[in-house]
Amino acid sequence: MREIAIFTDFLGSRNITSFDQIQPADLCAFVTSQHRLTAKSVSRIVSDVRSFLQFLLLRGILQRDLSHVLPVVHVPRDAAVPSVWEPELLVRLLEVVDRTSPKGKRDYAILLLACRLGLRVSDIRTLSIDDLKWDTATIEVKQSKTLAPLCLPLTEEVGEALIDYLRSGRPQSDRREVFLTLNAPFLPFCETANLYHVVEYWKALAGIHFRAPQRHGLHSLRHTLATRLLHEQTPFQVIGDILGHATTTSTLIYAKADVETLRTAALNTEEVRHVE
Repeated sequence: MREIAIFTDFLGSRNITSFDQIQPADLCAFVTSQHRLTAKSVSRIVSDVRSFLQFLLLRGILQRDLSHVLPVVHVPRDAAVPSVWEPELLVRLLEVVDRTSPKGKRDYAILLLACRLGLRVSDIRTLSIDDLKWDTATIEVKQSKTLAPLCLPLTEEVGEALIDYLRSGRPQSDRREVFLTLNAPFLPFCETANLYHVVEYWKALAGIHFRAPQRHGLHSLRHTLATRLLHEQTPFQVIGDILGHATTTSTLIYAKADVETLRTAALNTEEVRHVE
C-alpha cells in the first residue's frame, strides 16, 4: 500500500530499522512531515498508518498501542479549493501532445473529454463505443459515481479527436471500451486507474510545473472547465448538469476558486431557482 510505503520510508530516514523501535515522537514527526499535502490526503495516510499500527499490535510486533498517538484529521466536505489551470497553461498542454502517435491520439482525446466536456475520470475510463451517438452528436453515459444518465454534446473538436484515435490510434480489439492500453493484450484501463500519467507525461514535455499542494491530475481539468463556466456567469444549474451533479450544492464548491463569483453566489443561486 502506497501510504504504508510512505510511512516506512519516513521511519528509514530516522534510522528506525524495526517497528518495535517506533516512539510517539516518531509518529508526531511523521504527521508533521506531511504538511505540504491536502487535509484529505493527510487524513487518508494517517488512517492507514493507524490501522497498520493496530495490525502490528495484534501480531505482537508492537508491545504497546501507538495508534492513539496519531491525530484524527477532520476534512470538511468543501474545505478544498479546486485546482484550476490557467488558460495559457491548458493551451500549452494540448499543443504539446504528439497527435501523430497512437499514444498522442489516445491521450489527446482523453484530455479533451476532461477539459472540454468535464467527464469524470471513471466515466472516461469506462466510456464505451456504444456511448458515442454520432447521429445525434451526443455522448450518453451512465455515470460511474452516481449511476445517473448523462448526455453531453459531442462537439466537433472532441468528435474529431475521437475519430482520429478510433481510426488511426486504437489497437484492433473486440472490446467495447473506447480507450485501451498501448501494449498487448490491449485492455481497458483497470478500475483503479486515475489516468494521472496521461496529464503528467505531456505536462512534463510542455515544461509546466505546479507548486504543492495544487493538483494537476485529470480531475483538475474538470475543475478548470467548471470554474471557467462559472467565471462566464453560466448558471449553477447548467454547470451542474454538465458535470453530472445531483444537486447544485455539489457545484457551489467551484465558486471558491473565483472570489468575485463567490461574492455573488447567493444572488446567482436565487436566479437559478427561477430557471425552468
